[in-house]
Amino acid sequence: MKRLLGALGLLLAAATGAAHAADVIRIGGKPFTEQRILTAITAQYLQSKGYEVKVTNGLGSTLARSAQQSGQLDLVWEYTGSSLIVYNKIKDKLDAQQSLAKVRELDGKKGLVWPKPAPFNNTYALAMPEEQAEQLGVRTLSDLARVMKEQGAKKTHLFAMDPEFAGRPDGLGPMSELYGLHFTRDDVRQMDAGLVYTALKNRQVFVGLVYTTDGRLKDFKLRVLEDDKHFFPFYNAAPVLRADALQKHPELKTLFEPISDLLDDKTMQALNAQVDIEQEPPQRVAQKFLREHGLLGDKAKPVEEQPAQEEN
Repeated sequence: MKRLLGALGLLLAAATGAAHAADVIRIGGKPFTEQRILTAITAQYLQSKGYEVKVTNGLGSTLARSAQQSGQLDLVWEYTGSSLIVYNKIKDKLDAQQSLAKVRELDGKKGLVWPKPAPFNNTYALAMPEEQAEQLGVRTLSDLARVMKEQGAKKTHLFAMDPEFAGRPDGLGPMSELYGLHFTRDDVRQMDAGLVYTALKNRQVFVGLVYTTDGRLKDFKLRVLEDDKHFFPFYNAAPVLRADALQKHPELKTLFEPISDLLDDKTMQALNAQVDIEQEPPQRVAQKFLREHGLLGDKAKPVEEQPAQEEN
């Protein structure tokens, strides 16, 4: 009887593994360090549980959302602020819990399910070199607006930002209007998000757009300016899933909670720093994180990434 039960257990385990492998979990990621780390953590964790995965990195926000809604992707680590403002055009000022409730409601109608989010808040912010900010007495965005007005046209105020921010509904235009910031077309420097930090460090620009969980903020001695009028929404991230993927694998709804619970601001910033400052590959950073917390089994293996398509 013991042998029969043992054999039956092996057959069930094999069947479960085969069922997982038959349905590849397709993971999409956006074109910055944090997303590459999150997709690597997710892919390796799923593999350790016996799933087959395919990762496509380097997708712009709208392309990633479009691919997920059309059924080309099953899972994307999405941010509550992006869903609210970019995809659902919500302009109301909501706190973190209200934001989550709203995106669950609105995205649920589109066949997308929000599991429990991670506690880290990777919102936008403006930053200056610490020494420069101290000299000018700038600690808030209102301070920045005051100093720019005092300096007037005699001072060039170059503003470095990623291309997406320039046209976002939670981006340059509405932010400038709220705070009375007057950047001319010649002031704006659009560049890769990672180059913004280098430009700030080298004093090539006056102010730059940053992400609050970026590991370079501390290392490059940058001061994050307080959003004292609360313009930027909360950007808590969660592994958003297609509803039909959950129908096949309902366990995915709570499977990532052990990971999400660990990812607070300090932890996410440290993981980002390992890639951007210490030059560790995202795959290795992900593996070390999972092993450190006992979340990676023996089945994990390198994940093959698929090239992203160009976003129009």
